[in-house]
Amino acid sequence: MALDQATTHLLTEMAKAGGKPFSECTPDEARAMSPGAEMYGEGPQMLEENELTIPVDGGEIEIITLKPSATPQSIIVYYHGGGWVVSDIYSFKALGQKLAKQSNSTVVLVNYRKAPENRFPAAINDSYTALKWVESNKNSLAGGDVPLVVAGDSAGGNISAVMALKSKRENGPKISVQALIYPVTAADFTRPSYLDPENQLILDKKLMEWFWDHYVPNPSDRLNSEASPLYATDLAGLPPAIVLTAGHDVLRDEGEEYAAKLMKAGVPVTFQRYDDQTHGFFSFVNILPGSDRGIEFIANAIVQNLPVQQEVAA
Repeated sequence: MALDQATTHLLTEMAKAGGKPFSECTPDEARAMSPGAEMYGEGPQMLEENELTIPVDGGEIEIITLKPSATPQSIIVYYHGGGWVVSDIYSFKALGQKLAKQSNSTVVLVNYRKAPENRFPAAINDSYTALKWVESNKNSLAGGDVPLVVAGDSAGGNISAVMALKSKRENGPKISVQALIYPVTAADFTRPSYLDPENQLILDKKLMEWFWDHYVPNPSDRLNSEASPLYATDLAGLPPAIVLTAGHDVLRDEGEEYAAKLMKAGVPVTFQRYDDQTHGFFSFVNILPGSDRGIEFIANAIVQNLPVQQEVAA
Protein backbone atom coordinates (compact mmCIF):
# COMPACT_ATOMS: atom_id res chain seq x y z
CA MET A 1 0.00 0.00 0.00
CA ALA A 2 1.19 3.52 -0.78
CA LEU A 3 2.09 5.97 1.97
CA ASP A 4 -0.76 8.16 3.12
CA GLN A 5 -0.93 11.74 1.83
CA ALA A 6 0.16 13.40 5.08
CA THR A 7 3.30 11.28 5.31
CA THR A 8 4.17 11.86 1.67
CA HIS A 9 3.87 15.61 2.23
CA LEU A 10 6.02 15.45 5.38
CA LEU A 11 8.76 13.51 3.62
CA THR A 12 8.70 15.97 0.72
CA GLU A 13 9.12 18.92 3.08
CA MET A 14 11.93 17.15 4.95
CA ALA A 15 13.73 16.52 1.66
CA LYS A 16 13.42 20.21 0.74
CA ALA A 17 15.04 21.18 4.04
CA GLY A 18 18.20 19.36 3.04
CA GLY A 19 20.98 18.54 5.46
CA LYS A 20 23.22 15.51 5.41
CA PRO A 21 21.87 12.12 6.48
CA PHE A 22 22.23 11.12 10.12
CA SER A 23 24.34 8.16 9.01
CA GLU A 24 26.97 10.64 7.79
CA CYS A 25 26.90 12.67 11.00
CA THR A 26 28.65 12.40 14.32
CA PRO A 27 26.29 11.57 17.19
CA ASP A 28 26.41 15.19 18.38
CA GLU A 29 25.57 16.47 14.90
CA ALA A 30 22.66 14.04 14.65
CA ARG A 31 21.35 15.11 18.06
CA ALA A 32 21.51 18.76 17.05
CA MET A 33 19.45 17.98 13.93
CA SER A 34 16.85 15.88 15.75
CA PRO A 35 13.38 17.37 16.26
CA GLY A 36 12.86 18.95 19.65
CA ALA A 37 9.82 19.26 21.86
CA GLU A 38 8.80 22.50 20.12
CA MET A 39 8.07 20.58 16.91
CA TYR A 40 5.36 18.46 18.54
CA GLY A 41 3.59 21.07 20.65
CA GLU A 42 1.52 20.21 23.69
CA GLY A 43 -0.54 17.22 24.66
CA PRO A 44 -3.56 17.12 27.00
CA GLN A 45 -3.25 18.77 30.38
CA MET A 46 -2.30 16.42 33.19
CA LEU A 47 -3.46 16.43 36.80
CA GLU A 48 0.19 16.19 37.87
CA GLU A 49 3.49 16.48 36.03
CA ASN A 50 6.91 16.08 37.62
CA GLU A 51 10.50 16.07 36.42
CA LEU A 52 12.78 14.01 38.64
CA THR A 53 16.22 12.45 38.69
CA ILE A 54 16.85 8.95 39.96
CA PRO A 55 20.19 7.29 40.76
CA VAL A 56 21.58 4.62 38.43
CA ASP A 57 24.87 2.77 38.42
CA GLY A 58 27.53 5.35 37.65
CA GLY A 59 25.29 8.42 37.70
CA GLU A 60 21.69 9.55 37.49
CA ILE A 61 18.99 9.84 34.85
CA GLU A 62 15.96 12.06 34.37
CA ILE A 63 12.36 10.92 34.30
CA ILE A 64 9.09 12.73 33.65
CA THR A 65 5.93 11.51 35.37
CA LEU A 66 2.54 12.31 33.82
CA LYS A 67 -0.54 11.59 35.93
CA PRO A 68 -3.82 12.24 34.07
CA SER A 69 -6.35 11.75 36.86
CA ALA A 70 -6.77 10.99 40.55
CA THR A 71 -7.33 7.28 39.81
CA PRO A 72 -4.99 6.01 37.07
CA GLN A 73 -5.66 2.38 36.18
CA SER A 74 -2.05 1.49 35.36
CA ILE A 75 1.47 2.88 35.15
CA ILE A 76 3.08 2.88 31.70
CA VAL A 77 6.88 3.03 31.79
CA TYR A 78 7.70 4.47 28.36
CA TYR A 79 11.10 4.10 26.67
CA HIS A 80 11.52 6.50 23.75
CA GLY A 81 12.98 5.77 20.33
CA GLY A 82 16.03 7.28 18.68
CA GLY A 83 18.33 4.37 17.94
CA TRP A 84 19.78 4.43 21.48
CA VAL A 85 21.75 7.49 20.29
CA VAL A 86 19.45 10.48 19.70
CA SER A 87 16.29 12.07 21.16
CA ASP A 88 15.13 12.39 24.77
CA ILE A 89 12.08 12.38 27.01
CA TYR A 90 11.31 16.05 26.41
CA SER A 91 10.66 15.39 22.72
CA PHE A 92 8.24 12.62 23.76
CA LYS A 93 6.33 14.55 26.41
CA ALA A 94 3.31 15.37 24.21
CA LEU A 95 3.12 11.73 23.14
CA GLY A 96 3.28 10.69 26.78
CA GLN A 97 0.49 13.11 27.68
CA LYS A 98 -1.76 11.72 24.95
CA LEU A 99 -1.06 8.15 25.94
CA ALA A 100 -1.69 8.95 29.61
CA LYS A 101 -4.98 10.67 28.88
CA GLN A 102 -6.33 8.04 26.48
CA SER A 103 -5.41 5.07 28.69
CA ASN A 104 -6.04 6.80 32.04
CA SER A 105 -2.57 5.71 33.11
CA THR A 106 0.34 7.46 34.74
CA VAL A 107 3.10 7.57 32.13
CA VAL A 108 6.74 7.61 33.23
CA LEU A 109 9.18 8.72 30.51
CA VAL A 110 12.71 7.37 31.06
CA ASN A 111 15.79 9.27 29.84
CA TYR A 112 18.16 6.30 29.71
CA ARG A 113 21.75 7.20 28.85
CA LYS A 114 22.73 7.18 25.19
CA ALA A 115 25.42 5.59 23.05
CA PRO A 116 28.20 5.86 22.07
CA GLU A 117 29.14 7.57 25.33
CA ASN A 118 27.19 4.86 27.17
CA ARG A 119 27.12 1.71 25.08
CA PHE A 120 25.20 -1.52 25.60
CA PRO A 121 24.16 -2.56 28.19
CA ALA A 122 23.97 0.92 29.80
CA ALA A 123 20.53 1.73 28.33
CA ILE A 124 19.20 -1.64 29.51
CA ASN A 125 20.62 -1.25 33.00
CA ASP A 126 19.28 2.32 33.32
CA SER A 127 15.86 1.25 32.06
CA TYR A 128 15.66 -1.69 34.46
CA THR A 129 16.69 0.51 37.39
CA ALA A 130 13.94 2.96 36.43
CA LEU A 131 11.41 0.12 36.19
CA LYS A 132 12.29 -1.05 39.70
CA TRP A 133 12.06 2.54 40.96
CA VAL A 134 8.57 2.83 39.48
CA GLU A 135 7.52 -0.42 41.13
CA SER A 136 8.70 0.92 44.48
CA ASN A 137 6.83 4.20 44.02
CA LYS A 138 3.45 3.02 42.74
CA ASN A 139 1.51 4.73 45.51
CA SER A 140 2.95 8.17 44.83
CA LEU A 141 2.69 7.71 41.06
CA ALA A 142 -0.81 6.24 40.84
CA GLY A 143 -2.30 6.11 44.32
CA GLY A 144 -2.23 2.32 44.61
CA ASP A 145 -0.87 -1.02 43.50
CA VAL A 146 -1.91 -0.71 39.85
CA PRO A 147 -0.53 -2.89 37.01
CA LEU A 148 2.79 -2.05 35.40
CA VAL A 149 3.08 -1.69 31.63
CA VAL A 150 6.26 -1.29 29.61
CA ALA A 151 6.01 0.46 26.26
CA GLY A 152 8.27 2.02 23.69
CA ASP A 153 8.91 2.73 20.03
CA SER A 154 11.81 1.54 17.86
CA ALA A 155 14.87 1.36 20.14
CA GLY A 156 12.43 1.93 23.00
CA GLY A 157 10.40 -1.03 21.75
CA ASN A 158 13.60 -3.05 21.92
CA ILE A 159 14.16 -1.93 25.51
CA SER A 160 10.54 -2.70 26.45
CA ALA A 161 10.82 -6.24 25.09
CA VAL A 162 14.07 -6.71 27.00
CA MET A 163 12.47 -5.38 30.20
CA ALA A 164 9.77 -8.06 29.95
CA LEU A 165 12.39 -10.77 29.40
CA LYS A 166 14.69 -9.48 32.14
CA SER A 167 11.92 -9.08 34.73
CA LYS A 168 10.75 -12.64 34.12
CA ARG A 169 14.26 -14.09 34.21
CA GLU A 170 15.37 -12.16 37.32
CA ASN A 171 12.05 -12.32 39.17
CA GLY A 172 11.86 -8.55 38.91
CA PRO A 173 8.89 -6.19 38.72
CA LYS A 174 5.67 -7.87 37.61
CA ILE A 175 4.81 -6.51 34.16
CA SER A 176 1.18 -6.90 33.09
CA VAL A 177 1.48 -5.72 29.47
CA GLN A 178 4.29 -4.99 27.00
CA ALA A 179 3.55 -2.59 24.13
CA LEU A 180 6.12 -2.79 21.34
CA ILE A 181 5.86 -0.13 18.65
CA TYR A 182 7.88 -1.05 15.52
CA PRO A 183 10.50 -2.57 17.82
CA VAL A 184 14.11 -3.37 17.00
CA THR A 185 14.46 -7.07 17.79
CA ALA A 186 17.67 -8.18 16.02
CA ALA A 187 20.73 -6.82 14.21
CA ASP A 188 20.01 -8.62 10.95
CA PHE A 189 20.01 -6.35 7.91
CA THR A 190 19.20 -9.08 5.36
CA ARG A 191 15.43 -9.32 5.84
CA PRO A 192 13.24 -8.29 2.89
CA SER A 193 11.95 -5.19 4.70
CA TYR A 194 15.56 -3.99 5.05
CA LEU A 195 16.29 -4.53 1.37
CA ASP A 196 13.08 -3.06 -0.09
CA PRO A 197 13.88 0.29 -1.79
CA GLU A 198 10.42 1.60 -0.84
CA ASN A 199 11.32 1.34 2.85
CA GLN A 200 14.44 3.54 2.76
CA LEU A 201 12.68 6.59 4.17
CA ILE A 202 12.99 8.23 7.61
CA LEU A 203 14.92 5.19 8.81
CA ASP A 204 16.94 3.33 6.20
CA LYS A 205 19.29 0.35 6.30
CA LYS A 206 22.41 2.52 6.46
CA LEU A 207 21.13 4.53 9.42
CA MET A 208 20.09 1.41 11.31
CA GLU A 209 23.60 0.02 10.83
CA TRP A 210 24.95 3.35 12.14
CA PHE A 211 22.79 3.08 15.26
CA TRP A 212 23.90 -0.49 15.97
CA ASP A 213 27.56 0.44 15.40
CA HIS A 214 27.30 3.10 18.10
CA TYR A 215 25.18 1.05 20.54
CA VAL A 216 26.62 -2.47 20.19
CA PRO A 217 29.81 -2.26 18.11
CA ASN A 218 30.90 -5.83 18.91
CA PRO A 219 29.03 -8.20 16.55
CA SER A 220 29.07 -11.07 19.05
CA ASP A 221 27.32 -8.91 21.65
CA ARG A 222 24.45 -8.39 19.21
CA LEU A 223 23.50 -12.05 19.70
CA ASN A 224 22.80 -11.36 23.39
CA SER A 225 19.04 -11.42 23.99
CA GLU A 226 19.34 -8.18 25.98
CA ALA A 227 20.46 -6.54 22.72
CA SER A 228 18.37 -8.65 20.34
CA PRO A 229 15.28 -10.06 22.06
CA LEU A 230 14.44 -12.11 18.97
CA TYR A 231 17.27 -14.43 20.00
CA ALA A 232 15.78 -15.17 23.43
CA THR A 233 15.26 -18.91 23.76
CA ASP A 234 12.39 -18.89 26.27
CA LEU A 235 9.46 -16.56 25.69
CA ALA A 236 6.87 -18.63 27.56
CA GLY A 237 5.19 -16.86 30.43
CA LEU A 238 5.91 -13.35 29.22
CA PRO A 239 3.18 -10.72 29.69
CA PRO A 240 0.59 -10.14 26.95
CA ALA A 241 2.12 -8.17 24.09
CA ILE A 242 0.82 -5.43 21.83
CA VAL A 243 2.88 -5.20 18.65
CA LEU A 244 2.49 -2.38 16.13
CA THR A 245 4.41 -2.24 12.85
CA ALA A 246 4.53 0.05 9.82
CA GLY A 247 4.29 -1.18 6.24
CA HIS A 248 7.12 1.04 4.94
CA ASP A 249 9.72 0.30 7.62
CA VAL A 250 13.02 -1.55 7.52
CA LEU A 251 12.12 -2.92 10.98
CA ARG A 252 8.77 -4.36 9.88
CA ASP A 253 9.87 -7.96 9.40
CA GLU A 254 11.78 -8.33 12.67
CA GLY A 255 8.91 -6.82 14.67
CA GLU A 256 6.43 -9.19 13.07
CA GLU A 257 8.77 -12.16 13.49
CA TYR A 258 9.00 -11.38 17.21
CA ALA A 259 5.21 -11.17 17.44
CA ALA A 260 4.95 -14.57 15.76
CA LYS A 261 7.56 -16.04 18.09
CA LEU A 262 5.65 -14.71 21.12
CA MET A 263 2.42 -16.26 19.84
CA LYS A 264 4.17 -19.59 19.23
CA ALA A 265 5.32 -19.51 22.86
CA GLY A 266 1.73 -19.06 24.03
CA VAL A 267 1.94 -15.34 24.80
CA PRO A 268 -1.26 -13.43 23.96
CA VAL A 269 -0.48 -10.92 21.21
CA THR A 270 -2.56 -8.01 19.90
CA PHE A 271 -1.08 -7.12 16.52
CA GLN A 272 -1.62 -4.26 14.09
CA ARG A 273 0.29 -3.26 10.95
CA TYR A 274 -0.27 0.22 9.51
CA ASP A 275 0.40 -0.45 5.83
CA ASP A 276 0.28 3.22 4.78
CA GLN A 277 2.81 4.43 7.37
CA THR A 278 6.59 4.60 7.64
CA HIS A 279 8.93 4.22 10.58
CA GLY A 280 8.54 6.97 13.17
CA PHE A 281 4.91 7.84 12.44
CA PHE A 282 3.81 7.06 15.99
CA SER A 283 5.94 9.84 17.49
CA PHE A 284 4.89 12.58 15.03
CA VAL A 285 2.34 13.88 17.51
CA ASN A 286 0.19 16.79 16.31
CA ILE A 287 1.76 16.40 12.84
CA LEU A 288 0.66 13.11 11.29
CA PRO A 289 -2.91 11.76 11.59
CA GLY A 290 -1.34 8.30 11.69
CA SER A 291 0.15 9.18 15.06
CA ASP A 292 -3.31 9.73 16.53
CA ARG A 293 -4.48 6.41 15.09
CA GLY A 294 -1.48 4.60 16.52
CA ILE A 295 -1.73 6.14 19.98
CA GLU A 296 -5.45 5.36 20.13
CA PHE A 297 -4.76 1.74 19.17
CA ILE A 298 -2.00 1.32 21.76
CA ALA A 299 -3.99 3.04 24.53
CA ASN A 300 -7.10 0.94 23.88
CA ALA A 301 -5.10 -2.28 23.60
CA ILE A 302 -3.33 -1.59 26.89
CA VAL A 303 -6.66 -1.05 28.66
CA GLN A 304 -8.10 -4.21 27.10
CA ASN A 305 -5.09 -6.29 28.20
CA LEU A 306 -4.91 -5.10 31.81
CA PRO A 307 -5.75 -7.71 34.45
CA VAL A 308 -9.52 -7.56 34.98
CA GLN A 309 -9.30 -7.62 38.75
CA GLN A 310 -7.01 -4.56 38.68
CA GLU A 311 -9.17 -2.33 36.52
CA VAL A 312 -10.25 0.96 38.04
CA ALA A 313 -13.01 3.15 36.67
CA ALA A 314 -11.68 6.25 34.95
